[in-house]
Amino acid sequence: MLTQRIPLAERLRPVDLDTFIGQSHLLGNGAVLRKVIESGVLPSMILWGPPGVGKTSLANVIANTLKLPFHTLSAIAAGVKDVREVIEKAKRQGNAILFIDEIHRFNKGQQDALLGAVEKGTITLIGATTENPSFEVINALLSRCQIYILKQLEEKDLKTLANYAIERDIDIKQSGISIKEWDALFRIANGDGRKLLNIIELVSQNLDENKEVTNDLVQQIAQQKQIQYDKNGDLHYDIISAFIKSIRGSDPNAGVYWLARMIEGGEDPKFIARRLLILASEDIGNANPTALVLANACFDAVNKIGWPESRIILSQCVTYLASSPKSNAAYKAIANAQEEVRNSGNLSVPMPIRNAPTKMMKNQGYGLNYKYAHDFEGNFVLQEYLPDEIKDKIFYEPGKNKREADLRAYLKSKWQGKYNY
Repeated sequence: MLTQRIPLAERLRPVDLDTFIGQSHLLGNGAVLRKVIESGVLPSMILWGPPGVGKTSLANVIANTLKLPFHTLSAIAAGVKDVREVIEKAKRQGNAILFIDEIHRFNKGQQDALLGAVEKGTITLIGATTENPSFEVINALLSRCQIYILKQLEEKDLKTLANYAIERDIDIKQSGISIKEWDALFRIANGDGRKLLNIIELVSQNLDENKEVTNDLVQQIAQQKQIQYDKNGDLHYDIISAFIKSIRGSDPNAGVYWLARMIEGGEDPKFIARRLLILASEDIGNANPTALVLANACFDAVNKIGWPESRIILSQCVTYLASSPKSNAAYKAIANAQEEVRNSGNLSVPMPIRNAPTKMMKNQGYGLNYKYAHDFEGNFVLQEYLPDEIKDKIFYEPGKNKREADLRAYLKSKWQGKYNY
């Protein structure tokens, strides 16, 4: 009889902050969450991030570091009764950490059951989610928790993790594995540490005599591994990626195929609708502003109609978005503006467009010489709205499509001599 083998990712799960790899913005020396953990005064928190970046591991590390009783529940299987049982245990223990994996899958009633214990400090809640907590966690619980955002692992983190596995795990070390090429490992892992360790373990069991890991070997072994859609597993993220890229690429046939894969796999329809809402702005935007309106209506309708009828609404939205002209100009505009803010810091607001609610502010020049656009022909007047240091900077470049060509022509006619549209 075969014995079940503990996966490499589980065997290498970190036990303290020094063995935790990645998330330096939270856990590096002097970083915010590290300070909180080292202080010993732990707030309830939500850990939000993609799969395989260390949410569960971090919860374990926190419990080990603070030497607190640690209870864990999976939101997929647990109910209100399970929550109440843990709370009763925590009352007897004095204080305890309750870790809830995939907390976004708890309904309102289940989340309400946590409120009193979190408020009184009976439990310190650590919730993990891959979904935006603003949508999935009730406001009353959110207000009692700190939100910490975990990021995909960078290539340097993945390399550190792979080398750590080779050095520390007995089975991997004994295989004699040596990584010669990294590109395929990085591409398949896609920032997911668990996925990286899974493929390393698989490769280590299928090495040839020279023991070297190459891109071709990784690709060959990865393709041989047959995986079915699992809404709680890694392929979930590969299929949603294919889904989004098909719609972005204006292929409604591929779009509905990947939609069907998710539907047959039991995916949460709200998750699909939310991704369509993001795509409508990120990949279509002003090339067809109606796309955002339809995607928002789709999201509302999915919440109202329920399953299985809402699959038809999703299909309508998918085919419409895939058939729409595309533009990522709005996405690029905010990305460019954020980069400028990070580079140039807090530049001063020009005096004419500052708010002047008091006489003292007016005397200091706030709002002086401001030109009210509606007082001028065409509701427009040449005026400076950007800080002097970046006064000619262009962040929004209209896309190459009919609607945004009209926007470009309008802007060019108004801003002659200032912005080079």
